Amino acid sequence: MARNIAIKVARTEKDMTQKDLAEAVGVSRQTINAIEQGEYNPTIKLCRAICRVLEKGLDDLFWEED
Repeated sequence: MARNIAIKVARTEKDMTQKDLAEAVGVSRQTINAIEQGEYNPTIKLCRAICRVLEKGLDDLFWEED
């Protein structure tokens, strides 16, 4: 899996730490870190929660280029 730079960018644009985002969506900071590092494939429910908090669409944050 590739790193998810889009989440990190969107998170920093909202001046949020990994911990802030994790608390907002109900997971651990380590889970957010693993998603950003491409080491964890989140459920669609978690993807949607992240999108809501960061005010982005699924395609904006989770679309993978071939």
